[in-house]
Amino acid sequence: MTTVLVTGSTGTLGKPTTAQLTEAGHDVRALSRKPGSGMTAGDLLTGSGISGAMAGADVVVHLSTGRRDVDQAKTAIDEAKQAGVKHFVLISIVGIERIPLGYYKGKVQIEEYLVASGVPFTTLRATQFHQFVETIFLAQKFSPLILAPRFSFQPIAVDEVAQRLVELAGASPAGRVSDIGGPEQLTARELAREWKSRSGSRRAIWNLHLPGKTVAGFSGGHNLVPGKPFGHTTFREYLDARY
Repeated sequence: MTTVLVTGSTGTLGKPTTAQLTEAGHDVRALSRKPGSGMTAGDLLTGSGISGAMAGADVVVHLSTGRRDVDQAKTAIDEAKQAGVKHFVLISIVGIERIPLGYYKGKVQIEEYLVASGVPFTTLRATQFHQFVETIFLAQKFSPLILAPRFSFQPIAVDEVAQRLVELAGASPAGRVSDIGGPEQLTARELAREWKSRSGSRRAIWNLHLPGKTVAGFSGGHNLVPGKPFGHTTFREYLDARY
């Protein structure tokens, strides 16, 4: 039985990944800042409890993100190296080196730090989750229009990303593996129409043109994965389940 420590275990991706790892027969430690039933206490921001959480772990699946993202990842990588972890699995985002968002720049730093650490690793980059795309429209609840940027997304279901992470966690370290994306590449306007029809909104959709290098990165399709898609669940199917 493989012992797997999952950081970010209570997050959007962490919950299905932890559940699927358990279903696959692994001994799963779900890391959380707050003690609780079935949880392993540890704080990647302060380092408290992390050495104990890592002790005896064969694999670390690092899904934690948010405040001080880079610092959290460095703590996880450093402690994994100290504990002699055999395999560090990292989730990342498609196109981060071509889209100069501050958050994406941090992801690049994390990937580079992991490579330089000497810890055996696998890095998986995925496109945006369906929840992320939905949030773009939910965040506009006070706007008289539904604003849609002039570029495309390839949203993927978190359960399908979790499925791939479980496969990788059960295999040997493979470095950076092939990127994965959802089944459709749709413009933001097309996605807005899908959301509008399911949510019941009556607001008009307005294409929004934005300047800057970040938007140019998205407009250039660097957030998309060419070739055969990995995911199967469409944005429409996700919304049908939600609404």
